[in-house]
Amino acid sequence: MQLQDILYSQGFGTRRICAGLIQQGLVKVYEKSSPLAPVLCVQAATEFEADGLHFQVQGVDWQYGEKAYLMLHKPTATECSQKPSTYPSIYSLLPAPLRQRPQKAAVQGVQAVGRLDQDTTGLLLLTDDGKFIHRMSSPRHHVPKVYEVRVKHPLDDKQVQRLLSGVVLDDDPQPVRAAACEAVSEFHLRLTLTEGKYHQVKRMVAAVSNRVEALHRSQIGQLQLPDDLLPGQWRWLGKDDVARVQVA
Repeated sequence: MQLQDILYSQGFGTRRICAGLIQQGLVKVYEKSSPLAPVLCVQAATEFEADGLHFQVQGVDWQYGEKAYLMLHKPTATECSQKPSTYPSIYSLLPAPLRQRPQKAAVQGVQAVGRLDQDTTGLLLLTDDGKFIHRMSSPRHHVPKVYEVRVKHPLDDKQVQRLLSGVVLDDDPQPVRAAACEAVSEFHLRLTLTEGKYHQVKRMVAAVSNRVEALHRSQIGQLQLPDDLLPGQWRWLGKDDVARVQVA
C-alpha cells in the first residue's frame, strides 16, 4: 500500500494532505530491519506492507491498524456525543486522526461502544469496527459490565437480595436482575449488569429505596480499567484486550 494511502486510512486527512505531510519530511517509517530508528520517507507513493507498520507523523508514533480499538477513562462532566449539549465531548480527549478515520458511514472516526452519563466515570470502549460495536451492544450476547456505586443511604442485605432477584422499572413490566451484586462497604455497592437500559443502575438502586451518589464503570467482560490510566487518558487495545472484552 502506498504511504499516502496508509496515512489516509489512519485519519491523517485527505490523500492530498497526507502526501503533503510526507513531502514536507514530517513522516518517518520504522523498518523491520531497523525497528529502533525511523527512516525519513519523502515519496508519497512509496509502497509498504501496511499490516503491523510503525511510523511517525510529526514526531508522534503510530501503528497501522485496519480497525482501531481503544479504551478511555471517561472523566465526569463529559458527554458521549459528537454534538454535546452542556459538557465537553469525550471525543475532544482524542487526537485528531482517531476522530477522522475514514468510514463508509456518514460519521467518521472511532465511536463509543455504548454511552455513560455525563456524571458517570470509568471504562469506555471506542472503535471504528461496526461489527464489534453491534456485538457489544446486542443484549443477546450478555456482556457483563461492572459498576462501582456510591450510595446515599447505608446498604443492607435486603437491598442486595432484591437487586439479585429482580426489580421492576417503570417502563418495563419484566423484572431486571443484577448478574452479581455485593455490598463492598456500607455505602459502596458493586453491581454487575448484562444489559444496558436507560439510566439502569440509578433506576435499579432507586427501586430498592436508595440513591446513587457516584457511579464508576470498572470492568467490561474480563477487561478491567487499569489503575494507571487516569481520567481523560486513553490507550490502544491489543488483540488480547479485545478478546477479554468479549469473554463473559
